[in-house]
Amino acid sequence: MGDEGLKGFKVFDTTLRDGEQTPGVSLSVEQKILIAEALDKLNVDVIEAGSAITSKGEQEAIKEIAERGFKAEICSFARILQSDINVAMNCGVDSVFIVCPSSDIHISSKFKKSREEVLQQGIETVEYARDHGLTVEFGAEDASRADFDYVRRLFKAAEEAGASRVCYCDTVGVLTPEKTFEIFKTFDEELGIETSIHCHDDFGLATINSVFAIKGGAEQVHATINGIGERAGNASLEEIVMASEILYGYSTGINKQYLYNVSKLVSKLTGVLVAPNKAIVGDNAFTHESGIHTHAIMRDTTTYEPITPEIVGRKRRLVLGKHAGRASVEAILKELGYRATPDQMKDILSRIKEIGDKGKRLTDADVQAIAETVLEIKKERRVELIDLNVVSGKNLMPTASVKLKIDGKEVIEAGVGLGPVDAAINAIKKGIKNIADVTLEEYHVDSITGGTDALVEVVVKLSKGDKLITSRGARTDIIMASVEAVVEGINRLIG
Repeated sequence: MGDEGLKGFKVFDTTLRDGEQTPGVSLSVEQKILIAEALDKLNVDVIEAGSAITSKGEQEAIKEIAERGFKAEICSFARILQSDINVAMNCGVDSVFIVCPSSDIHISSKFKKSREEVLQQGIETVEYARDHGLTVEFGAEDASRADFDYVRRLFKAAEEAGASRVCYCDTVGVLTPEKTFEIFKTFDEELGIETSIHCHDDFGLATINSVFAIKGGAEQVHATINGIGERAGNASLEEIVMASEILYGYSTGINKQYLYNVSKLVSKLTGVLVAPNKAIVGDNAFTHESGIHTHAIMRDTTTYEPITPEIVGRKRRLVLGKHAGRASVEAILKELGYRATPDQMKDILSRIKEIGDKGKRLTDADVQAIAETVLEIKKERRVELIDLNVVSGKNLMPTASVKLKIDGKEVIEAGVGLGPVDAAINAIKKGIKNIADVTLEEYHVDSITGGTDALVEVVVKLSKGDKLITSRGARTDIIMASVEAVVEGINRLIG
């Protein structure tokens, strides 16, 4: 059963439970439903919708998700307590993930009982859930620091009590790939039910440990979108799926073309940004700057890409900086619809490298401005800011009003927001709604100089459909710098 390439495995997504336990993350009922819908479209096998015992709001969210008729099995987390099972049942879930402490550290600190007492309580809870019609997955918490013989006893007892799956939990991320493989090879030989792995990323090994569990015979992996979770996070769903399929030849039912969109949704709703160098879904995963790399990529994408970005719902990006080469400049000029002579091309490249040498990153708007300057192209801006007024105070909802000139016509609009910058951007978005639906994907601000009159630089990332651009604004007033960046980006998107 453990031979690679001969079987698939199931994906148990715990973004809405373990992922939501990321410090600072709290999802509303509506947000949980949006993520659950995306996970079902992604075709995960199990959605752990939350821990029903947590709160009334959690119960409402789980119940709403359970009633949606998703293809995925809907699961609730539960402790080895019948009260947890009762609350989960009332939410209409298909299954429960019953977690039992297995290490002496957890048994003594959390339960203050003996191993035998914990085992008995765990089995009674499994039987209770099974007798009430629930599918049961039984998890050994902190198994990687537990006595292995005791974990085996727990799993065999859970199997006899009617559990459908057992899960080995690397709660503090101390497993190694070799040990994981041997553990699951043993389970594969000794147990007659499905086995799962639940890994945390404290040492950066969650993905590879999950893959080696599959190699050892695991039928299911637990994971979260973007690898979010407590401390260093959980095993990353997108990494496990792509590594196991592309590198190890396993199959999953995951609709890989939706991975990037689901990643963006989870990042937006949780507020947890994805690192630019994150595998598969990070901004830089399919972005190229180096002239040597870009030149090769344009001839043969496999030179510096192990997979094509379209497989995971992404597009390749070429960016310009101090490492840029002629090929990448030509490609971007072509995208802009511009042609340059050899001398003009040399001038454009020289200006780009000069900015890069100063430690500044070039935005799309910067590149376009350089090209248009050298090529002496005068382009009319479709959107211009004429006036801006912002009102904000201790007991006032931040409100902004803007006067814009759009295609030569004046438009006045107002907006509210969580802060004055948010209000100003919302007012601008309302003002241009008739010509474009623009989304603010990222917002970053840096202080360039010190003091209360510091010059601030704002870099925004905006999107319109599949088109994504970056632009910059720099002022001593952070609101004006933000508005300048957004207006510049809008003109780049719709120009």
